[in-house]
Amino acid sequence: MLSNEQITKFQMIYKTHFGKEISRKEAYEQSTKLIRLIQLTYKPIAENEYKQLQKRRQETKTLIL
Repeated sequence: MLSNEQITKFQMIYKTHFGKEISRKEAYEQSTKLIRLIQLTYKPIAENEYKQLQKRRQETKTLIL
């Protein structure tokens, strides 16, 4: 659950970015959808996985050029 302060901040960010004011209800719905999207798509990566990924990128970098 979001606090009143968080909803207000989301409204301000939304207005700054899109130039449109939204209601508290709309801000709550949009922000909770955004949070859920991030939860579904963000996966923390272990340090060893990160190192393997960097190594693979370096190996394939010459193929792209």
